[in-house]
This record gives sequence, C-alpha cells and structure tokens, in this order.
Amino acid sequence: MRVAVVTGGSRGLGRAFTISLARRGWHVVIDAREPVQLTQTVAEIGIPHAVTAIPGDVSDPHHRVQLAGMANAVGGVDLLVNNASVLGLSPQPGLADYPLNVLEHVYAVNTLAPLALIQLLLPQLVRRGGRVVNVSSDAAVQPYPGWGGYGSTKAALEQLTAVLAVEHPQLRIYAFDPGDMATDLHQQAFPHENISDRPSPDSVVPALLALAEADLPSGRYRTADLMAGIGR
Repeated sequence: MRVAVVTGGSRGLGRAFTISLARRGWHVVIDAREPVQLTQTVAEIGIPHAVTAIPGDVSDPHHRVQLAGMANAVGGVDLLVNNASVLGLSPQPGLADYPLNVLEHVYAVNTLAPLALIQLLLPQLVRRGGRVVNVSSDAAVQPYPGWGGYGSTKAALEQLTAVLAVEHPQLRIYAFDPGDMATDLHQQAFPHENISDRPSPDSVVPALLALAEADLPSGRYRTADLMAGIGR
C-alpha cells in the first residue's frame, strides 16, 4: 500500500488531491487547522479506511511528530505533499509596511514547517524510495507588488527544494507551481474580487498526480507544462 502525507488536506488543492489519491488506492494522512472541516472532508471522501485525519497546525513541532508517527504506523511514507500555507495579512501590504511578527508566522508555516516535516520523514522516504512535492507559487519567481511576504516564503521553499534534491539524489523532490485556482487562500489575496473564473483545484490534480506517480526527475514544475507533457 502506498502512503501519502498531505498537509492542508481539508480544502482546496489538498482536499482535491486527497480524494484522488484515496480513490486510487493510497492511504492518505491529512491534517488541517479546523477539526470540524477535517472531519467533514473525511466523511465526504467516503472511504474511511483510506484516510487518517490529524487536526493541527504544521508550525507546531508536536503536531509534525504526530504526522510522522502516523505515517510510519501505516507502513511508511512514499509521498509527502507540503501543501499547507498561509497568506498572511489580507489585503497584503507592501514589504516596507509588513509587520515582522506576522511575516515570521508566514515563514514558519510556508517555509520552515515543510523543511521540518522533510527532516522528520526523511528516514521513511529513503527506505521507501519516496518523493516530496513542495507546493509553491508563481509569486516565488515573479516580483508582484504586494506579494513580497508570501512570495518570498515560497521562493525560500523553492531554494530549499532544489538543494534537498541535490543532497538526496535517490529521492524525487519537486517544487510545484499549480497556478491560479479558485481557493480560499486565493480569495483572501483578492478579498474584493470575484475569483470564480479561476480554475478549480480539481483541474490541477492530474498534474500533481504526474509528480506523485510518474518517473519525472527532481525539479520545478508548473501545471501548464505537466498537462502539456512538456516537463520542467
């Protein structure tokens, strides 16, 4: 049985991907900050034995230990998807006005927590010949005004991803840019706009599945490239 850990699995891309993996025979360990929403997600998936839900915040070291322990208990992790993210303030301020205590939390969730989970799960990943997907953003590589806080956390995550891939060539380690989606986080970024014209998270799942199940080399991938079969 293949085992995945998907953080932020109760909504958006994490939820859509968890549903897909469970239906493809994976066992998925998911987390989210809201216990009620997490329980509802598991119920909606309708395959209780395929999903283990652990409420908590990925920036909490004790919670990360719980995730790693559960993954090991169900056989060891084959796939880690660091999907959980926070936007920070909404509307997003310019960097010159960004409260540093808020920015520290955004880095804790978006950059440091994924690295910490990789460190905890690395023995399992090596044993299983596993792979890691760190969900990034085009804001990691494009300097959009107002996106300096969130974007810089994802830029740092992408550099961590690239270095880890070089340091652990026996694994597949990916940075994944899903593109714009109609998600709660994206709505927070544009609080006064209608974002219903953005693609749904479900439309991105096939690209993410390619990283989970195909034999692609480590690197940075975008949904558009993966869907077109181009690669990096």
